[in-house]
Amino acid sequence: MTSIAIIGGTGLTKLTDLSIVRREVHVSRYGEPSAPLIRGTLGGVEVLFLPRHGAGHTIPPHKVNYRANISVLHDAGIQKVVAINAVGGIANTMKPQTIVIPDQIIDYTWSRSHTFFDEGLEGVTHIDFTEPYCEELRLEILKAAADSNIDIIGSATYAATQGPRFETSAEVDRLEKDGCHIVGMTGMPEAALARELGMCYASVAVVANKAAGRGEGEITLKDIESNLKGGMGKVKQIIESLIQSVS
Repeated sequence: MTSIAIIGGTGLTKLTDLSIVRREVHVSRYGEPSAPLIRGTLGGVEVLFLPRHGAGHTIPPHKVNYRANISVLHDAGIQKVVAINAVGGIANTMKPQTIVIPDQIIDYTWSRSHTFFDEGLEGVTHIDFTEPYCEELRLEILKAAADSNIDIIGSATYAATQGPRFETSAEVDRLEKDGCHIVGMTGMPEAALARELGMCYASVAVVANKAAGRGEGEITLKDIESNLKGGMGKVKQIIESLIQSVS
């Protein structure tokens, strides 16, 4: 049984080296996920792949059905989830194309369906979210990067914002004062939902641009696409190494 899934974000709507076995259409009690699950093999190891924004990258971050995505992966027997996130760099060390494995997150989103525990309960349910990412999987990713001779930053706080617009420079100043190092729009509620279902979840973040007010000039999609193209090549190497080690 497949035990690991990759959730692809902006810049990773498909895995080019993935040998596709089949596409599976799933519908959860929370509605349809972003796309059919792609079941295939990568380096001879079976994995599931789900593009978070849809196969054509048409679903904005605040409209992603995070509950459906995580629910169908859980129902498919997935135990470990590697989420790929494109982010902006707040700290000076977070330069474009840098790979970051965050260990903390602050949620600034609103109005998203953020829990499975909101109806039909026998009692109020809480989860421990002190450490929001699975440390076991984080360490496996760090080792996979080292084995691939890829330099990464292994600790950071991810600011999850609502989107789909980018932040103002004043908002980024606030995020930095709060202790955030990178900023993205898809980190929550995905991480918390995975924790609610007992899944081991970690993020591989790719810095696509300097956050608002941290670079020169305006943030352009052309620059983001260029940086993601460079960064995602390294991500794919890490994923392949990781899958071999955890299979």
